[in-house]
Amino acid sequence: MNQNSLGGKPTAQPSKSLEVFENPNPQRDIHIHMQIPEFTCLCPKTGQPDFATLYLDYIPDSHCVELKSLKLYIWSFRDEGCFHEAVTNSILDDLVKVTDPRFMRLTAKFFVRGGVFTNVIAEHRKKGWEPQQRIDLSQFDADTNYRD
Repeated sequence: MNQNSLGGKPTAQPSKSLEVFENPNPQRDIHIHMQIPEFTCLCPKTGQPDFATLYLDYIPDSHCVELKSLKLYIWSFRDEGCFHEAVTNSILDDLVKVTDPRFMRLTAKFFVRGGVFTNVIAEHRKKGWEPQQRIDLSQFDADTNYRD
């Protein structure tokens, strides 16, 4: 392969810096859901890699997290030794600090290690915030947009 077909040398680097942007609809409780399937860190005891899928659910107030900065932030844990419980809470704390959301939940589903799957869920609720009543629309199956 020649150099042109491979592209240039990647310039992105992991970063602990999180960026935000203004919520385009702060008058409404919007639910933002993100699935981050490539989280990695190191076991603090053995140094072996740990893999997880992170699920971030939040209702922003005035700011939303910017996705590229979130990607680089998540990447920054790749070479760090972290207990599952500590890293989940640390990520949530950092995200809450920069976004100050009405509600935020981080679910970390770690892959099996030594025959044990670990799931860690951490939540933040802004003082005084109450969720709007949920309207149940579950009478429609997810796969009904086709004809037999």
